[in-house]
Amino acid sequence: MTADTPKPVGVREASERKEYVRAASRWAAVRTAALTLFPLALLGAAFWIGRLVRPGADDWCFLPVLRDEGASGLIAKFYLHDNGRVANALLVVGYGAFGVPGHQWFALVSGVIVVGVLWALTLAALGRAGLTAPRGVPLLVAATAAAVFLLATPDTYKTFYWPASSVSHTVSPVLACAAVIPLLRARSSRGRVLAAAVALAAGIFIGTLSEETSVVACVVLCAVLLLSFRAVPGPGPVRTRVWCAAAFAGVVIGTAVLYFSPGAHARRERFGADAGSMFGAEQLAAALRAFGEILGTVLTTWQYAGALAVGVLLGLSVRGGRQGPDGRLARRPLLLVLAGVLAFLVSGYLCTVITYPAFGTGVVRAARVWGDFLLVYVLLLVGVGALLGRELRARRWGIRTATAAVAVVCALTCVGLAVPLFRLGTEMEVRAQRWDRQDRSLRDGAARGAQVLPYTPVSVGRMLEPFGGHGRRAWPAQCVARYYHLEKVTYATRLP
Repeated sequence: MTADTPKPVGVREASERKEYVRAASRWAAVRTAALTLFPLALLGAAFWIGRLVRPGADDWCFLPVLRDEGASGLIAKFYLHDNGRVANALLVVGYGAFGVPGHQWFALVSGVIVVGVLWALTLAALGRAGLTAPRGVPLLVAATAAAVFLLATPDTYKTFYWPASSVSHTVSPVLACAAVIPLLRARSSRGRVLAAAVALAAGIFIGTLSEETSVVACVVLCAVLLLSFRAVPGPGPVRTRVWCAAAFAGVVIGTAVLYFSPGAHARRERFGADAGSMFGAEQLAAALRAFGEILGTVLTTWQYAGALAVGVLLGLSVRGGRQGPDGRLARRPLLLVLAGVLAFLVSGYLCTVITYPAFGTGVVRAARVWGDFLLVYVLLLVGVGALLGRELRARRWGIRTATAAVAVVCALTCVGLAVPLFRLGTEMEVRAQRWDRQDRSLRDGAARGAQVLPYTPVSVGRMLEPFGGHGRRAWPAQCVARYYHLEKVTYATRLP
C-alpha cells in the first residue's frame, strides 16, 4: 500500500480515535499543570512569607536553654519540668539550634514535608488500589490538600508559622500519615515486617510528641481494625491488623513514657488536668459544647470545599481499580465514609476533652490545637470526593461539566486562601521590622553592660509577648532577659 493509497475505513477510524485520545491526553495534562500552579503558587507565597517569622511566646524560653545548656538541657527541660514531650523537644532542637534563621526556614521545611508526605501517600494509595492517575494529578491533590490544611484555619500564624505549635499539632499528624506509606508500598514479607517496625517506631515517637495526635491515631487505628473484619482493600485483613497492632503498641508505649514523666505530672498539677476532673460529667459536657462550636467554625469555612473538589477531580481522572480480597467492602463505599466521619468526630471530641483543662472555653478560639484532627477532616473530604468522582465516571453523568466545576472550585479555594494570607504577611512584616529594631537595641545595651532594659511588646497573630495586656502579663519577660543576658526587662510603651 503506497502513501497515496487510501486507508481502509476501519484503520482510518482507529487512527483517528488514537489521535483523538492523544490530543485529549495532552489537553488534560496542560489543564492539570495549569490548575496545579494555583496551590503551588499559594504555598510558595506562604513559604516566602515565612522569612518574616521571629521568636515569640515559648520560643523566648526555649532558645536561651538550648544556647546555654545544649540539646540535652532542652530535652531535660521538657521531660522533667514542662510536659514530658521528648520527641517534641527533639524537633524544637532541630529548628531552635539555628536561632532566628531556624524560625525563618521552618515554614519552608515543614511545608515541603507536608506536601511531600501527602504526595507520597496519594501515590501509594493509588498504587495499592490498582489505580492509575494522569501525570500531575497526585501532585495537584497533595498540594491542594496541603494548602487547605495549612492555611484554612482561623489562626494561620500559630498553626503554620509558629514552630512551637506547628511541631505539636500540624506536623505531628502528617508524620503519623507518613508511617502508613511503607504499609501501602509493601509487596513482600520483608516489606511488611519493615512496615510494622516503622509503625512501632512512629507510634512511640508520636506518643512522646503530641497527646492529641496520639488520640487521633488510636481512634483511626481502631476504626481500621473494625473495618478489617469486613475486609479492607489492599494489603489484606491479617496484615492490616498486624500493622495496626504494631502502631497501636507504639503509641501506647510513647504515651506511657510521656504520661508518667515528671514534666507531664507537673503540667497536670498546673492545669488541674487529672483524669477525674478531665472525664467528669460536667467537664465532658463543657468539652462537647466547645467541640460543637469548633465544628460550626470548621463546617462553615468554605475553603475546605477545595479538598472535596480536588478529590472529585481525582476520582474522575483515575483508571483501573480492583476490589478488596473478598469484594465486600469495595462494594460498600458508604461504610468507608461512615467510618471516616465517625473517626473525625470522635477524635475531634476527645482532643477537645484533653485540651479543655488547659484552654477552658478558649479552646474554641485556639485553632492551633485543631490540626491534629483537621488533617483527618481534609483527607476525609478528599476521599469522599474521589468516591463521588468515580461514581460520576462510572455512570457517565456530566463528566465534562463536573470536571470544569471542580476545577473552578479548586482555583477559587486558592484565591480565597490567598487574601487572608497576604494580609497576615503584611502584619508579619511590620512585626519583623519592629522585632529586629528592638533586638538590635537590646543587644547593644547588653554589650554596653546594662542589666535592666525596657521592652515593648511586639505581637502578631494573638501571640503572647512579655507585658501583654498593656503590661499586666509579665510572662515570658524573664526568658527574654535571659535571652539577651540581662537581669531584667521592664515594660515600655514605645520602641527604642
